[in-house]
Amino acid sequence: MNRQEIEEKVREFLVDDLEVDESAIAPDARLKDDLGIDSLDFVDIVVIVEKKFGFKIKPEEMAGITTLSQFCDYIERKTAAA
Repeated sequence: MNRQEIEEKVREFLVDDLEVDESAIAPDARLKDDLGIDSLDFVDIVVIVEKKFGFKIKPEEMAGITTLSQFCDYIERKTAAA
């Protein structure tokens, strides 16, 4: 899966499943501050990522991830390693 496909899937679930305003979605958007993702949304993200990308998110691996671009980088690394 290439970077563009990852970004499209992430954008899709942010808008469709988490009801994030599509106009707020940008690579440098901060997950909490700009996109409004809270701890309950994060639980949903874990389930969605497992279903769409085929791996489980480990909370300790997400510790330094604050932006959408960093989140897509994380998914890209995990899918490349699989």
